[in-house]
Amino acid sequence: MKGIGFFEKYLTVWVLLCIAAGIVIGSFLGDKMGYLSSLEIAHVNIPVAILIWLMIYPMMVQVDFRSLKEVGRNSKGLGLTVVVNWLIKPFTMAFFAWIFFDHLYSAWLTPEQADEYIAGAILLGAAPCTAMVFVWSYLSNGDPNYTLVQVSVNDLILLVAFVPIVQFLLGITDFQVPYDVLITSVLVFVVIPLIAGYLTNRFVIRQKGEEWLKERFLPRLKPLSMIALLTTLVLLFAFQGEQIIAQPQHILLIAIPLTLQTYLIFFVSWFAGKYLKLQYRVCAPAAMIGASNFFELAVAVAIALFGLSSGAALATVVGVLIEVPVMLSLVQLAKRWQY
Repeated sequence: MKGIGFFEKYLTVWVLLCIAAGIVIGSFLGDKMGYLSSLEIAHVNIPVAILIWLMIYPMMVQVDFRSLKEVGRNSKGLGLTVVVNWLIKPFTMAFFAWIFFDHLYSAWLTPEQADEYIAGAILLGAAPCTAMVFVWSYLSNGDPNYTLVQVSVNDLILLVAFVPIVQFLLGITDFQVPYDVLITSVLVFVVIPLIAGYLTNRFVIRQKGEEWLKERFLPRLKPLSMIALLTTLVLLFAFQGEQIIAQPQHILLIAIPLTLQTYLIFFVSWFAGKYLKLQYRVCAPAAMIGASNFFELAVAVAIALFGLSSGAALATVVGVLIEVPVMLSLVQLAKRWQY
């Protein structure tokens, strides 16, 4: 398939393998897994923090904030992206989660499970994509320059909007979320990797040139990100193993509202873009960035707030599980509707 790497193409397969490997490891090690969960600072698990940092940093290296000078060229597309990502998506995700987990699934879930799954869904909804959208844009023949601009704008908004939105929506669900834990998570998993990625980007370009960065350096970093992601998932499922074996249907229950939310946001963005008379090459990536999620951040914050063995962490991991097949279906839909 055009443009999508081996790891990304089969991400759902790798996640399923990680589920199996994590469950087996968790069942063999049992209580010994508790030692890993106890290694934390300010509610942030150290082994998982290292893995997630390795996961996010390579993505931040490819963000070039020099592209912000192009903001004015596609102001309508960027306006659509900002409105959908930050004023619509987090709230529709919270609504879907509330309807499904609190009401439609009430016969199968305890109130505690429902609350944690809602929290995980909210974290996904408040974290629009910053990395895989480059792949989805390329596969759907989107404008690469516009995609870079919208990712750069999105990252800057993420720095200031993620914490208050999550705090507000989790507050509605009656979770008492420590504000300092949220801020620490954003600092560790967004601010520091973003600064490190920007400095790396500028240093490599100055030393070797932009072509070497894109053709040599970034391809070498990409496997690091995927390996860190898969290792994190093995750890998560090692802690979740007993719960999944006892209630495997919960993965399906979580996947349904997450999938519906993804399609809804794509359709809202797509038809709004056509109404605004956006060019197809702008409309496609504008629809893709809202539909997909920055699941690496959502997983990290879920672990920091609720723990490795929490339902919230499980919900964010299911977001990883459905990401590739659902987004590939939307890529095909966009290409079929290309205008």
